[in-house]
Amino acid sequence: MHRLSARAAATLKKPGIYADGAGLYLRIQSASARSWVYIFHLSGKRREMGLGAPPGVSLARARERAQSIRESVADGIDPIASKRVRRDTPTFGDLADAFIEDRKATVRSDKSIARWKRAIGPGGYAHDLRELKVDRIQTEDVLPVLRSLWESHPSSAGLLRGYIETVLNIAKVSGHRSGDNPAAWRGHLEHILPVRQRLSRGHHAAMPFADVPLFYARLGANSSVAARALEFTILTAARTSEALKASWEEIDLASRVWTIPASRMKSAKEHRVPLSKSVLDILSKLGPCSGPIFPGRRDDTPLSNMAMDMVLRRMKVEVTVHGFRSSFRDWAGEMTSTPREVAEAALAHTIGNSAELAYRRGDALEKRRVLMNSWAEYCAGETAEVAMPGR
Repeated sequence: MHRLSARAAATLKKPGIYADGAGLYLRIQSASARSWVYIFHLSGKRREMGLGAPPGVSLARARERAQSIRESVADGIDPIASKRVRRDTPTFGDLADAFIEDRKATVRSDKSIARWKRAIGPGGYAHDLRELKVDRIQTEDVLPVLRSLWESHPSSAGLLRGYIETVLNIAKVSGHRSGDNPAAWRGHLEHILPVRQRLSRGHHAAMPFADVPLFYARLGANSSVAARALEFTILTAARTSEALKASWEEIDLASRVWTIPASRMKSAKEHRVPLSKSVLDILSKLGPCSGPIFPGRRDDTPLSNMAMDMVLRRMKVEVTVHGFRSSFRDWAGEMTSTPREVAEAALAHTIGNSAELAYRRGDALEKRRVLMNSWAEYCAGETAEVAMPGR
């Protein structure tokens, strides 16, 4: 990022397109015709959005606009479509309803739509914000809405905060407000609201499961192999070494199963992992081929153990890769009706005596498939609940 200087932006004359980094470009058509553009990919399509022309829009201002759009794209928001929102300042309710309507076509579960309506729709948790013009909403308007849930229903409060932040980001990209987002957590509400208890298992810091969907959307904007490995690890609830050392020979695409040999398992027992559509999509973009699924600098060697940790550090997320197993386990326990034995089997944990009797004839693969499909949908922001078939 930041490859261009203000001087270069002002003095470059040769026609062409010059990269500042991370999607921001200066397009020069002639010595007197130049403009800033942001190029991104959404839903598999290349999109281009104009950000104004220098000197009216400086390099610093273009970077600010690009960052705002970049955050929206990471949240799955089409900034070009957002510009079509009517130019008179809308209310929070107007944009919240438009957000829900736009997202309807992207989800397969009515539960997702119901959850959005319960949070930011008419009569929802954010009822007190709906009649306010989006350019007038400040921190003192957001806080009472969140505090009513923050202690009693922390998971719902976390999701609500994320939805409010997203709607206000849409307002900013649409040109209806400017400045900082009053619903932002990092650097803002984290200093005002009490921190919800961080999930952990031993020394592995974990992300509250309510925060996983927004993080997963941000992760999707990272095009590195390490980011894909982290997505794969999160969606399969695998241990770091299990994911990084995974090979194409272990994947059965026909049956949608990843079989980890006993030699690579902590329990020294073969473990079968049902693969969700999201995982299959990741694999389809990487291969198939031979050798490691996530190769390092050499195609015949896997990524290093630090690769996924470095992704988290660069994203300034203070959790561990292993901690996402805890996020998954807490989600399964709090948001689904999954039997404990099935959830533990998904993590390849040693199961107690009663479960051994119940599942001694198999490994509950199909019950785990239901669970892992729902976890993938939850991470993608599509659903939050799952009812298991007969226990």
